Amino acid sequence: MGLQENIRTEPVASLKIRDALTVTAATVVRDAVQLMRDRNLGCVFVIDEDRKPKGIFNESILNEILAHNPSAMEETVEKHLARCPWVRSTDPIADVLEAMQLKNVRFLCVVDEQDRVVGVTGQRGLMEFVADHFPDQVMVQRVGQSSCLSDREGA
Repeated sequence: MGLQENIRTEPVASLKIRDALTVTAATVVRDAVQLMRDRNLGCVFVIDEDRKPKGIFNESILNEILAHNPSAMEETVEKHLARCPWVRSTDPIADVLEAMQLKNVRFLCVVDEQDRVVGVTGQRGLMEFVADHFPDQVMVQRVGQSSCLSDREGA
């Protein structure tokens, strides 16, 4: 099968799903941002007591807070949530692409059949999926790694 067919038929679970960073609605914005920095992630998902997503707090929201109301860093994330885009782990990968385009987001919450948060995917997961299909044509370099050789090759 080709890449297009795989995107239409393979489930989201085929992507590299990363652990979602989750907080409760009562978490203070400053603490959520520190968690994001510690884990080098661009968002946290706000969940209820059943691990169901209530919303997302991301870098864009943080930028708005810092630009317009820095004192909001001491408020709870519940006051600054965006709608949480999500897909089920059993949905086709094409749903990830569609949701990212329609909602103009980089991250999607992945939920199980009971709508509980199980992970996060998005741009990175899709790019790794594409790179896996074209290993001879796509060079994947981890962020923060040098693109230059450390030692000279040859004579």
